[in-house]
Amino acid sequence: MARTTFQGPVRSLGGIYQQGPAAVVEITTSTTLSPEAHGGRIISVGGSLAAALTLTLPAINVSTNPITSGPGQDPNTLNNEGVVYTIWVPTTISTSSLKIGVTAASGDLYVGAVMSIDSDTSGAVVAFSANGSSNDFINLNGTTTGGVDGTWVQIVAIAANKYMVTGNVIGSGTVATPFADS
Repeated sequence: MARTTFQGPVRSLGGIYQQGPAAVVEITTSTTLSPEAHGGRIISVGGSLAAALTLTLPAINVSTNPITSGPGQDPNTLNNEGVVYTIWVPTTISTSSLKIGVTAASGDLYVGAVMSIDSDTSGAVVAFSANGSSNDFINLNGTTTGGVDGTWVQIVAIAANKYMVTGNVIGSGTVATPFADS
C-alpha cells in the first residue's frame, strides 16, 4: 500500500497495529533517523558493534502549514511534532557505545526520564531525568549507563526544542545517568 493520508481523526473499534518485517528496522551503522523510515517503528540496534554507533534525531519542526496548501492539513508537511521513535537493544552492546543525539545546532533537548535497572545481583532501580537545559545525547555503553539486552527508550518530538524520552535502561555495576551534553 502506498503512503496514505487521512484528514481528521481516525477511529478503529478493533485497534490499529503494525506487523511484518517493515515494523522493525535493524540498524548496524550510524544513521540519521527520519519520520518516514523510522517513526512509529521499532528501531533495533546493538550487539557486537565494531565501532561506536550514533543515531541522530531530526530537528523538530513545529511549523504550520502554509496558506497555499489548500483546505485541511498538508500531507507533505515538514512538521514532525508527535513522531515517535522506539529504540530497542536486543543484545548487549559489547564493544562500543550507542549514542542517541539530536541534530547538531538545532537547539533540541531531552526532557523526561528513564528507569535504570542494575542487571547484576543487586537489582537496584534508579530513575535518571534529562535536565531539559543542556542534555542532547543519550549514551548507552553496555554497562553502567545501560545498553544491556532488553534496554529500550521511546523518544517523542513533543514541542519546539523538546524531545520527551522514557524507557527502561538496563545496565550493570553501579548504574549512572545515560543523559549527556554534546
